[in-house]
Amino acid sequence: MAEEMTTEFAYDESAVQCDQMDIYIFGKVYIPILYSLVFIIGLVGNLLVIFTIVKGGRRKSITDIFLLNLAISDLLFVISLPFWGYSIVHGWILGSFSCQIVSSFYFIGFFGGMFFITIISIDRYLAIVHATIFMKGRTARHGFLTSLVIWVLAVLCAAPHFAFIEKSDNRCASQYPQNLEDTWPIFCNLEINIVGFLLPMGIISICYFQIIKTLYNCKNHRKKRAVRLILQVVLVFFLFWTPHQVSIFLQTLKLFSVLQSCDVLKLLYYAMHATETLAFSHCCLNPIIYAFAGEKFRKYLCHLVLKSLSFICFCGPCSHYHGRVPSSLTENVPTSNQTQNTSDQDGSVLL
Repeated sequence: MAEEMTTEFAYDESAVQCDQMDIYIFGKVYIPILYSLVFIIGLVGNLLVIFTIVKGGRRKSITDIFLLNLAISDLLFVISLPFWGYSIVHGWILGSFSCQIVSSFYFIGFFGGMFFITIISIDRYLAIVHATIFMKGRTARHGFLTSLVIWVLAVLCAAPHFAFIEKSDNRCASQYPQNLEDTWPIFCNLEINIVGFLLPMGIISICYFQIIKTLYNCKNHRKKRAVRLILQVVLVFFLFWTPHQVSIFLQTLKLFSVLQSCDVLKLLYYAMHATETLAFSHCCLNPIIYAFAGEKFRKYLCHLVLKSLSFICFCGPCSHYHGRVPSSLTENVPTSNQTQNTSDQDGSVLL
């Protein structure tokens, strides 16, 4: 059943004492199917991003590096989903070590994905709003160092969520010490709400608000397309993650015994099922939003497809893509200097 999952911020042992058979049937039938779809689409999309960047031109931009790490984070996340889907139906058949490994993939992938989306937004802000000041500092070396710091932060933020995970009674779930069983789940929920959503959402919103302001002051024919893409990034992030974060907050209120009605708690569990699948599917959209929206990225992916399968042409007339391979995969962006007809030098994707 759904409570067998390791996501202790979503499900816990102090569940409702009323009849849960309908919740059990719903979770056992639909959740594995939904997780499987997210896994397949997320796996294919993010592997394409990784393959395209790794096989791309020798010169990697700082945005290429961030996109690569975002795809790796999403891969870690989606790889864990088939295990949870199978355990809902059959229980956890692997050992405690595998339980902790899969749990760590899940939470590190979650925090890593959130942090890399945030750092991409900051990078776009520096490239467009403060292009003159920060252009020389936006190097591949700084991208690797920044990515390393983000991975360390992701592991540290994820550690409280899988520190007490182990196999017990055919389940992979948290086994808290007696003195922490009341406070630790609340701490984990609040960390996900604040560090995993509110803080990134605030930074992303501020960065893109400043970017839109700068673009409206630029005399550039690509301004409308740039603003439209930026609004899509923020809107999709907000729509896909906010419902699940609200459900997690309501779950915290349940831990405080604020929500006690059987009917209300049943609705909460249904909401957790629905909103978590919606949130998880965001990692399937990341390749589309952050990578394939770039013209050069699309062209180079088509170049690789045509190179590998010359008898298939997915992208229109093949001759259109047989030109010079771009040295950086991600698309040129308008910067604050384009009011004087200059452009971003690192070839980064517009985000």
